[in-house]
Amino acid sequence: MKTSRADQEFGSLLAAVRRIAVEVTAPQADPVDREARFPHESVAALREAGVLSAAVPREFGGAGCTMVELGQLCSVLAQACGSTAMVLAMHYSQLACIARHGQESDFFRNYLRELVARQYLLASMTSEVGTYGDTRSSICAVELGNGRFVLNKDATTGSYCQHADAILVTCRRDKDAAAGDQVLVMARREDCSLKQTTSWDTLGMRGTCSPGFRLESTGAQEQIIPGAFADSSAQTMVPYSHILWSSLWWGIAADAVGRAANFVRGQARQSPGSVPPTATRLAEVSLQLQTMKQSWMSAAQAFDAIGPGAAAQEELLGMSWALRLNNLKIACSDAAPQIVHRALQIVGILGYKNDSPFSLGRHYRDALSASLMISNDRIAAKSASMLLVFKDAP
Repeated sequence: MKTSRADQEFGSLLAAVRRIAVEVTAPQADPVDREARFPHESVAALREAGVLSAAVPREFGGAGCTMVELGQLCSVLAQACGSTAMVLAMHYSQLACIARHGQESDFFRNYLRELVARQYLLASMTSEVGTYGDTRSSICAVELGNGRFVLNKDATTGSYCQHADAILVTCRRDKDAAAGDQVLVMARREDCSLKQTTSWDTLGMRGTCSPGFRLESTGAQEQIIPGAFADSSAQTMVPYSHILWSSLWWGIAADAVGRAANFVRGQARQSPGSVPPTATRLAEVSLQLQTMKQSWMSAAQAFDAIGPGAAAQEELLGMSWALRLNNLKIACSDAAPQIVHRALQIVGILGYKNDSPFSLGRHYRDALSASLMISNDRIAAKSASMLLVFKDAP
């Protein structure tokens, strides 16, 4: 059976990420976590291997990876370091907004080619002081004049913004626009200033380096992504975020279960011919892990099956997909810490110790962030409102 050029290219990317995960990311995971520092070494290795442009369509020189393929890249990296995988997943969600909604713009078509050549890292700034975590509402507005824009924003979190080449920022369309009438603006790092306003001393995901910032930026008007953010959010940012986040949360859980499995095998070698009592619990948690993987893989495959046409993309604006993505996010963010907890119970005190090869402290703390990244309570409330009027087709 012949493999296509696209399959070969993805195979090369996946092999590169696996190598980077083992040789670069895993050895740096504990220092990145302990020092709450950005994973410079891993991002540099990903950049050198061309991984940062994996989501760029092939016509612009990228690998044109599908959602399933991007999820695989993120999950492999997450088995070495959750923070590094989160940076990659969030980069892909921002890149997808440009690739899927900016192709009518000469500027963004050229920028995609430039990104492939230079492997730019894209960051996100969707939160804002005063909106209380609602990313679909903005206080700040972009100001236009003489073909230029000015955009200032006071964000509660700025995902690894100090380390990115450009930041995608949400804001109101203009000063007279409603809070929900938003656009997405790309601010180049060299054209903006960032003043850190809060710290990033967190329980987990410490390497994502996402404190609050006061952003002051300017640039060419063409750096505003065409169309409403409401569309790019529903059709791209939310599905990419929830599916790729779920894949990396699975990766964290998978490494925890892998460590538990090594522990149980060690027990079995000490008593040949007998099955350790912990083996049954390992079988149970492996089932939960497999179910979690099927959840994000199924959503990724369904997303990839949606055609590129306008009519097909309209499907992503409907309640059915909104509910599916909400359910995926809640289910996987709840499952990840549960799986890590069960792995910890299998390993016992060696999983509790930080200096043990079976240590699960970082996995546990990273997984606990999952339900807080866009609060599950907020998502459940939105689902509840939709379910009052939504009826499944027979």
